[in-house]
Amino acid sequence: MKPIYKVFYLSYRTGSGLWYRARRRFTLAGLCVAVGLLVAGVVGVDMENNVLYQEFALLLALLISAFATGRFFRATFSATRVMPRFGTAGEPLAYRVRLKNLTGRPQTGLTLLEDFADPRPTFADWLAFQLAENKRLRPFQISRRRRNNPFRQVNPVESPVPPLAPRGETEVSVELLPLRRGILHFTGLTLARPDPLNLFRAFSRISAPQTVLVLPKRYGMPPFALPGTMKYQQGGVALAANVGRSEEFVSLRDYRRGDPVRHIHWRSWAKAGRPIVKEFEDEFFVRHALVLDTFTDEPHSETLEEAVSVAASFACTVLTQESLLDLLFVGAESYCFTAGRGLARADRMLEILASVRACGDKPFTTLEHLVITHASMVSGCICVLQQWDEPRKKLVEKLVALRVPVRVFVIVSPGKPELDAGPLREEPEKFHVLEVGKIGEQLAGRS
Repeated sequence: MKPIYKVFYLSYRTGSGLWYRARRRFTLAGLCVAVGLLVAGVVGVDMENNVLYQEFALLLALLISAFATGRFFRATFSATRVMPRFGTAGEPLAYRVRLKNLTGRPQTGLTLLEDFADPRPTFADWLAFQLAENKRLRPFQISRRRRNNPFRQVNPVESPVPPLAPRGETEVSVELLPLRRGILHFTGLTLARPDPLNLFRAFSRISAPQTVLVLPKRYGMPPFALPGTMKYQQGGVALAANVGRSEEFVSLRDYRRGDPVRHIHWRSWAKAGRPIVKEFEDEFFVRHALVLDTFTDEPHSETLEEAVSVAASFACTVLTQESLLDLLFVGAESYCFTAGRGLARADRMLEILASVRACGDKPFTTLEHLVITHASMVSGCICVLQQWDEPRKKLVEKLVALRVPVRVFVIVSPGKPELDAGPLREEPEKFHVLEVGKIGEQLAGRS
């Protein structure tokens, strides 16, 4: 089967490359002329029974004229982008481009095109996606919901450029729509000018490599009752002073190297003539765990993308409260990232979520071990899962046995049967099934 897939892959790369170049080089009128030329060339072969060969000659002359006049565009420019630090998947990314005309002639009728890194996948990535699609769709089944291209990060846009005076400068407003999270790579800019017939465009390219991080899509969340209460955190005095509650000090003692200056008891120092510090006993604050399930054999899984978006939505919601949040997931290794007041901010956690990838080479027990060893430190746990099978039920069952308050969110594909709450059967309000395509509406109805 592999040789035929290689043929399909080469056809895909060749066809997509030709179509990309044609859309950039030809105007809409030029594309119509090119299609008419091909039709006339095929049908007009029979010159005895039709006169389409005359149309072929006319269209060919128009395109040759457009090509010839387009070759006289030799202007040079410089450009600088003024971009925000982040973008968000599914939301417009607006920025400005500063252009300078480096020639002594005015330039008019220009269009600005962005050049991105080639989004076409390697053969291994393309084959993995095709095999996953074959498993998702039964033979002769037509999907009712069109799936977005998982390899395209952004839709191309064209921005008109104001007239440029000789050696003059201008600013162009550009608005892109990022389609997926991750790093968006810009390779340069292209200034296009159509020929007098408005069929073919000549290019002047500017090298301007740059990157911007596209954060995961987030959903609006209603006021959410998070599980758990303040919990004792051993050795967390400094942390509790920022985000929780510290007990009154129980005694005074001599200063030890490394003690915080703000714990010095100045009156006692003045009396004793040596540094004296206050000693605290207990530290309490709310700390939640956000468990993200990344385990899937499909590298471009829709459920994984939605799971990351749901996790990002919770991260933004929880971190506005007086609590800490530990993000737990497994990628190349096991990760635990803590954010909250006094520590990292929400945007840092979103940066990490923007780079999460599917984990298909490790068992789910890797995540189970990470969560269970972390359970004693958290006040509650939010689990965002891609399936509801026995290993995942076992994880939730262990958390319940450890008396850790849990809320479970399972992401499912459209049309999946209803799921049994399993270990949360006695508390169905803590078990939520979110269907791809309806997650925003379903989350808005939770509280």
